[in-house]
Amino acid sequence: MLIQFIIILFSAFVIFRLIDKFKKKEVSNKEFYLWLVFWLSVIIATIWFRKTDIIAKFFGVEKGADLAVYISIIVLFYLVFKMVVKFDKMERNITKIVRKIAIDRQENKDRNKI
Repeated sequence: MLIQFIIILFSAFVIFRLIDKFKKKEVSNKEFYLWLVFWLSVIIATIWFRKTDIIAKFFGVEKGADLAVYISIIVLFYLVFKMVVKFDKMERNITKIVRKIAIDRQENKDRNKI
């Protein structure tokens, strides 16, 4: 099927990009192995998609593809949650830095007037 070929090709592309980023030390060991296992799992599930139906039935879902969609949505929501928390923390840190710089500049102006 065409969709299987596209998924495998895309997964292979991502794995090659991941290896490249790992060699350049742009991803940590933990991230590298986590993503490598994920993308290899995608390839394996795509090749033997009938086997995923057995796992899906264990979770009470009819098809393996449906289970993959459900898990993907849950993981995506979790990643969005993590990003929102990270952005909030970054925004608070930027506010602290800007406030500190503004206070320091004002103190320097006050010292120069005296």
